[in-house]
Amino acid sequence: MTRAIVIGGGVAGLATAALLAADGLQVELHEARNELGGRAGTWEQDGFRFDTGPSWYLMPEVFEHYFRLLGTTAADELDLVRLNPAYRVFSEGHDPFDIVTDRAQTRSLFESMEPGAGAQLDAYLESADSAYRLALDHFLYDSFSTAAVLRHPKVLRNLPRLAPALLRTLAGHVEDRFHDPRLRQVLEYPAVFLGGSPFTVPALYQLMSHLDLDDGVLYPLGGMRTVVSALERLATTRGVRIHRGSDVRHIAHRDGAVTGVDLADGAHHSAQIVVSATDLHHLEHDLLEGAADKPRRRDRAPSSGALLLLLGVRGEIEQLAHHTLLFTGDWRANFEAITRSPGHLPDPASLYVCAASHTDPGVAPPGHTNLFVLVPSPADPLSGRGGIDGTGDARIERAADRVIEQISQWCRIPDLAERIVVRRTIAPQDFATDLRTWRGNALGMAHTLRQSAMFRDRNTVRGVDGLYRVGADVAPGIGLPMCLISAEIVTKLIRGDRSPGRMPEMTAAR
Repeated sequence: MTRAIVIGGGVAGLATAALLAADGLQVELHEARNELGGRAGTWEQDGFRFDTGPSWYLMPEVFEHYFRLLGTTAADELDLVRLNPAYRVFSEGHDPFDIVTDRAQTRSLFESMEPGAGAQLDAYLESADSAYRLALDHFLYDSFSTAAVLRHPKVLRNLPRLAPALLRTLAGHVEDRFHDPRLRQVLEYPAVFLGGSPFTVPALYQLMSHLDLDDGVLYPLGGMRTVVSALERLATTRGVRIHRGSDVRHIAHRDGAVTGVDLADGAHHSAQIVVSATDLHHLEHDLLEGAADKPRRRDRAPSSGALLLLLGVRGEIEQLAHHTLLFTGDWRANFEAITRSPGHLPDPASLYVCAASHTDPGVAPPGHTNLFVLVPSPADPLSGRGGIDGTGDARIERAADRVIEQISQWCRIPDLAERIVVRRTIAPQDFATDLRTWRGNALGMAHTLRQSAMFRDRNTVRGVDGLYRVGADVAPGIGLPMCLISAEIVTKLIRGDRSPGRMPEMTAAR
């Protein structure tokens, strides 16, 4: 029986392990920490439970397809609810407004803010939907081992539209069509989900607006940890042996092929296949010591970092929706502060707040609210560490105080600071230390032009047969759905399948 070892117990690692085990391989998964999930982590204290990473459930058809590969469905594994509103927006200097997943209502909202914007939105979303379907059918599930996808008639017909969408920025694309800054922000903010800025992310990613404005935003009751639990369950029931607290220090290889892994405790585990679901730089600079042909691209661009606040708050907070976005007036300056070198955390900052307890009372004690706050920041571990109850580095805690004050003022919650009973901060140094992410980035490699589609780092490693890569750093990219797709791409490659499409559903099930 072919033996495979997966390094890393995040979403991509667990998803890959389950698929390979379903294909009949003998699979071990080694996770350095005692907790599975990677960036999709969980933290609990005093009856509060927080997701510490992804909190938007988008692209439901990707989750459904993945589960069906293993003979189950999303409905069987998760308890999904649709959010209404999808999210609330506080744009500096303006009254808040809600985005609902209803084209007619959204069109009316856009038209009320800018005459003519309703019709423009229809055209924009039709184009976004077309781009999304094209990506889903022809690009996202492709390892780009061959040029077959580029010869497909539908792709060839769309090349005149695809090329300009790759060569200009999302901000430029949006700002040619809409003038009200609030509408621009609604259409440009998804760039943050891609680890970048609307002023650098290619316009092709307008497809993200199809997801929240047309497709809808779901939430799995119990939080995103239920996705991790489902993947763990699917893996273990198919025979995957999961080793927690098992730190892989070296990928062993001989004569251009992997032979297994060496652990921190000195043990060697042999395997014919090794799948790395770790940070790309950690793989190349630490785990692959001695591999002469390992890639060492120096021009990679990491995603932004993040300052995270996990706040347990006494009482209800009706001013916030499940998802709430705060946008600064000087939009460009906000992103320049984060992405330039040296960068700094803007003040005030564009930020995101998740009040999951609005939808899911089980994540907070009765009569309380749990808040997850994400503030994009420079990817710089020297900015410091976070901590519990104000024990993080002084500059991190001061920044958190300013963020709490901003939310309090903008969202009209005057006593917010006084009502906080649980507080934890997480900063770039925590990402670098705990998750071994390059420069403390929060999401993976950013989706710049040189790191998108066929230009993104591949799922194989040149010169080391049997070694594969999955996760947010490699194709197809950042986000939970992309990690599931990445797992499928690697499974296809191990099968010897270089085709660009999805695997037939149920074929992996046992």
